[in-house]
Amino acid sequence: MFERTLELCRDLYNHALEQRIFTYKKRGVSITPFQQIKELPHLKKVLPEYKEIHSQVLQNVLKRLDVSFQNFFRRVKNGEKPGFPRFQGKNRYDSFTYPQSGFSIEGDKLKLSKIGSIRIHLHRKVEGKVKTCTIIRKNGRYFVCFVCEVEKVFHFTGKQVGVDVGISHLAITSDGEFFDNPKHLRKSEQQLKRLQRIVSRRKKGSNRRRKAVRLLAKKHEQIANQRKDTNHKVSRMLVDQYDLIVFEELNVKSMVKNRRLSKAIHEVAWNQLIIFTSYKAAYADKQVKVVNPHNTSQMCSNCGRIVKKKLSERTHVCSCGYTDHRDINAAKNILKLGLEAG
Repeated sequence: MFERTLELCRDLYNHALEQRIFTYKKRGVSITPFQQIKELPHLKKVLPEYKEIHSQVLQNVLKRLDVSFQNFFRRVKNGEKPGFPRFQGKNRYDSFTYPQSGFSIEGDKLKLSKIGSIRIHLHRKVEGKVKTCTIIRKNGRYFVCFVCEVEKVFHFTGKQVGVDVGISHLAITSDGEFFDNPKHLRKSEQQLKRLQRIVSRRKKGSNRRRKAVRLLAKKHEQIANQRKDTNHKVSRMLVDQYDLIVFEELNVKSMVKNRRLSKAIHEVAWNQLIIFTSYKAAYADKQVKVVNPHNTSQMCSNCGRIVKKKLSERTHVCSCGYTDHRDINAAKNILKLGLEAG
């Protein structure tokens, strides 16, 4: 039923996209999602299989398409790469949502309208009022994601910190705390190479190749989950300990052009750490800032002098007598910039 629901939602998405493109090209008219939603009752008469899907799930598909168009127009307006909404190929549409109703949790079972009851493994107790329910397909497995409305809990410490991110260590704070970089990708590199060789040897279109691709995808998913787990733990610790957290603003796209460091930079996922910390901080009514990191590694945090250092030099030594670890000194400068920014 999940597979059939996803396939019908994918078809609806593609036909709705085709309708919007055709109407604009032939008549110069833009169709709104509400106009398309009004057509759903007629669609169910013509194609009875859509009666098998809850009405709000179908409406959400059309709203999701409209969000894709809104993002496209926003990117065009901002001069970014537009990325026009694409038709979804087979096995490329991997989720559907009950936005308001049609679902309920009863013990260890999830009851979904038009589908039935499914046993679920709750990794934690659902708190607050459940607002939406999304079923997600990922590498042959299914996950359910609940969005819940809960009361905020505030815990203030009065402490502030600057965070310098790196490769040998994921993050270094101005208080002298080092968070190790587990290097999950490096540890799994040999397994990935072996799985990639297996995929390349299999005949295209064969079941054996599809199986090999699934195994490779699962390994990539495991590495991504390990990276997320690390960043969730570090961001949780930062938000619990500090009221103001200041990061350096990094241009990762430019940095990965360095071939010798590109793999290591991709592996640490600094932007992911900043994003995780930001949303946790917003939930706890705390603040995250990003500042321009220019000269933060070279400047003395004690007197403000510029002390030129090579990347290989890990200790900051200034003529004013101040000595510290290079990254701790940078983190202190980052905190100062954050406080000066107000």
